[in-house]
Parts: sequence; C-alpha cells; structure tokens
Amino acid sequence: MNESRISVRYSKALFQSALEKNILDTINQDMILIRDICTIPEVRELLKNPVIRPSRKGEALKGIFGKEIHPLTLSLVDLVVGNGRERYLPAIARVFVHETKKHRGVTESVLTTAVKIDPELKKQVSGMIEKLLDTKVDLKENIDESIIGGFILKVEDNYVDASIRNKLRKIRSELVTGTFERRI
Repeated sequence: MNESRISVRYSKALFQSALEKNILDTINQDMILIRDICTIPEVRELLKNPVIRPSRKGEALKGIFGKEIHPLTLSLVDLVVGNGRERYLPAIARVFVHETKKHRGVTESVLTTAVKIDPELKKQVSGMIEKLLDTKVDLKENIDESIIGGFILKVEDNYVDASIRNKLRKIRSELVTGTFERRI
C-alpha cells in the first residue's frame, strides 16, 4: 500500500469521527500542531527510525503532545504507532488539514514570486481567485528568486507559470529546435 493511501485512510477516519462528535475545529488545530512539530528534525528522525521500538516512540510522542491535544487525536497517534505507521503521521496531518479546508469551502493557493509582494496586491489576487472560483481562498506566498520575475500561481491542481524563467526556457527550446518565430 502506498504512502498516500495510508495517509488518506487514517485522516479520513479521524475526519469522520471529528465531524460526528462535532469537534472538527479542535482536531484540526491538533493536526496543525502535529504537522508543525513533525517538521522538527529530531521528531522526523524518531518517526522514521526502525531501531526504536514502537512502545518507546509512543511514549515519546505522548511526552511531546501530552495534554496539548484532544484524546481523540491522541488515540489516532496511538493507533498509528501501534500499527507501525508512525512515519506517515506528518502526511496524515497534512491530508486532514487539507480535508478540513475543503469541507469548509476553502481553496488552497500558492503565489510564488521573485520578491515579496505588496499586501494589497496579495489581497487583490485572493479576491480574483475567490470571484473566479466562487470560493474562499487560503493564499500562501512563496519567494523564489530563481524565477527572476513574474509569478507562478497554483490553485488546487491548476498551475499558471508566468515567470521570466519559464519564458526564457521556452525561447531557448524554440532556438534549439529551430522553431523560433519572430514575434512582433
């Protein structure tokens, strides 16, 4: 079974349980915490290390999360560790947070630019996406100097690459293949 299927199954089960118990907001906050803590290198090493026994991993995770998370979330952590699937915990958390946003009608978007953009421009881009897709938008900003200029906008599975780097790549490809046409 591949990683994404495992992550999706655990997160969907937790999501359904949280919905039924009307504690989706609480569990979502827990999963955001778990996702963020799992980015710490020592925690990642703990989750991936096959030498450490599952019982020790469970104790360590209970020590880390302890009283910070809801008992339902803690029971998921126990289940995942008990089944030897602890290395999937970060992915389970990511999928859960994504499912919660989808349930609330929020579209995840990423705007990549070469330099930091003005907050007003970011607000305009969010507004444009909201109007076009008739949805709420969670717009994250990413800075990547290698795109030189322009932007790359990713909205769910849609991707618009209006970067200078991409335009230069296309021109280079046309020059190499001999299909370059003079544009006026």
